[in-house]
Amino acid sequence: MRGRSQNSRLIPAQAGIQVSLQSAARLSRLRPHGSIASQMHRYASLVVFVLAAALPDTSAFALDKVDPYICPTAAHSSGMECFLEAVPQTYTMCRQIKSIEIIEFGLTGAQEGVHGAKTEYCIDKHKLSIARPYQAALREAARSKDAVQNLRQLYDVWLESLARLVPAPDEADEGYKQRVFRPYGEFTERIGAIRTLHEASTKPVAAPASKRKKTRP
Repeated sequence: MRGRSQNSRLIPAQAGIQVSLQSAARLSRLRPHGSIASQMHRYASLVVFVLAAALPDTSAFALDKVDPYICPTAAHSSGMECFLEAVPQTYTMCRQIKSIEIIEFGLTGAQEGVHGAKTEYCIDKHKLSIARPYQAALREAARSKDAVQNLRQLYDVWLESLARLVPAPDEADEGYKQRVFRPYGEFTERIGAIRTLHEASTKPVAAPASKRKKTRP
């Protein structure tokens, strides 16, 4: 009796499996080439294409996590605009800190011991903060070799100007003030040239006019 009860429990299960397999086989034979699944696959591909076309090109914008304080009016603009604004902005920040150190310790004492630590920290900090918009600007200017070269030169001038915030030995106070203000003129000139080159490289190229064959009378 025990063997029969076990067989009676197994038979419905096996029968159910057999019926399921037969149903699946019938469905597979009935499914034509243009089935609902294939249509859904085509529709899904179309939706992905439409969404990709509708999304903005993020390569043209500054990267995330950029400190808005270094480019307050261009933090949500392109990497190019953020970098060009950040160059004089960050230089001003560190120049003002060095001016405070000079007021407190004098020209000769501003670099003694740890007196210049705040300026050094400012320079190191903004070398990091400007890196993202600088790299984004280089990517955006890739179409123009001249624009890329001018961006690199502007970056080098910025680095050199930050390093020269340290007063020279025996430098007079008035001479120091005039010297640390000179980079602004070079910044402005170089930034204007970069904008001109970048705008020229991003203008759409006009399609050549089609030449129509003259018909003989």
